[in-house]
Amino acid sequence: MSDKKFDVVVIGGGPGGYIAAIRAAQLGFNVACVDEWKNGKGGPAPGGTCTNVGCIPSKALLQSSEHYEHAGKHFADHGIKVEGLGLDIGKMLARKDQVVKQNNDGILYLFKKNKVTFFHGRASFVKTDDVGYELKVAGAAEESISAKHVIIATGSNARALPGAPFDEENILSNDGALRIGGVPKKLALVGSGVIGLEMGSVWRRLGSEVTVLEALPTFLGAVDEQIAKEAKKAFDKQGLKIELGVTVGEVKSGKKGVSIAWTNAKGEEQKLDVDKLIVSIGRVPNTIGLNGEAVGLKLDERGVIVVDDDCKTNLPNVWAVGDVVRGPMLAHKAEEEGVAVAERIAGQHGHVNFNTIPWVIYTSPEIAWVGQTEQQLKAEGRAYKAGTFPFLANGRARALGDTTGMVKFLADAATDEILGVHMVGPQVSELISEAVVAMEFKASSEDIARICHAHPSLSEATKEAALAVDKRTLNF
Repeated sequence: MSDKKFDVVVIGGGPGGYIAAIRAAQLGFNVACVDEWKNGKGGPAPGGTCTNVGCIPSKALLQSSEHYEHAGKHFADHGIKVEGLGLDIGKMLARKDQVVKQNNDGILYLFKKNKVTFFHGRASFVKTDDVGYELKVAGAAEESISAKHVIIATGSNARALPGAPFDEENILSNDGALRIGGVPKKLALVGSGVIGLEMGSVWRRLGSEVTVLEALPTFLGAVDEQIAKEAKKAFDKQGLKIELGVTVGEVKSGKKGVSIAWTNAKGEEQKLDVDKLIVSIGRVPNTIGLNGEAVGLKLDERGVIVVDDDCKTNLPNVWAVGDVVRGPMLAHKAEEEGVAVAERIAGQHGHVNFNTIPWVIYTSPEIAWVGQTEQQLKAEGRAYKAGTFPFLANGRARALGDTTGMVKFLADAATDEILGVHMVGPQVSELISEAVVAMEFKASSEDIARICHAHPSLSEATKEAALAVDKRTLNF
């Protein structure tokens, strides 16, 4: 039995874990969080995949690469002359690392502020004890702690191609893709999901010739089809080469780079030689070293921790949230589950509505959506109305010099309740929140159409798309 006893121990300091720990502490519990991420100096780096090798560093590089592309290709349109444009990849990566560090340090500060005890190391189950569960923390020194409640928030790992393990030199996961020390002349990506498109966009802007190999016959199959087609047109125009319906064969990594054998949608055999290969074919739950078998923790055949609708596992007082359980692998989904679990432990009624979780792809143009797609509504036979409005007709978009894309509303044909909102265009990652609020409150498209939006603003496209549901747009 450990002499370090806690009401709640959270395993994992990513978005689901650190938020769960803070909320539990706010509710009056004695809380510990255990996380093993290390920074370059071996110190703690809480924040999980999102902060260290995912959301945060990728957005930093997307921003830097966008600045570079604007300076090289678009500043002249604004009457701004740039001479002797250069690129310092080392400085760019250092800025990215600094952004990551600020987030790491911010989480450690929040732990201190909320009196969350932090352990730097890997936690694993040992056995049940008179408190609840005994856990071992393997860090600089091994420690034993006990918890009445355990929240597992251990996240996910990148899935490798069969026969082509990550070496993070030539064959890269999202981790290695964020640390390429120079611009590859030729770059290939397997998988055209969020990570693939974002990383492809970064290195294309910086000068790489980028080819994306996607196994599915359709581009962004989870996205509304009309929006996906609009996005692909933009990517094609930018020079991002996207091959669909591909079967990837043998992948060879050598001193000169990577050779990829693949078959196109017509069944024709192809070969692609590149400097670097980024693999983004999904992620797998991370339960490595958790030792759940010591206490009988149940996993499904895919390694996902089995939970009910409240994120309870098969074990009493053991919960799991985020990428390690069912549902979308999104940082904000993990955060919402973390808060909900902390509140359920306190006897409250934590709530997560999967139907109003927004999705965003931070390419240029950005892609964002919430709710059902048009193809989903057709498949279930639901009668709906659709309204779209192009950014081409939006004054603020014209002033920005970025009129790509549109906003699209889908509403119930009878009640006008908003069923889905889909966007592709400038800064739609920010615009989508209005749609999330509207859907959470069961708003109709007419409700949005009646709300005054500032002029000139990109958000006017949201209002106009809502007006379009009733075929009464004012500016198109």
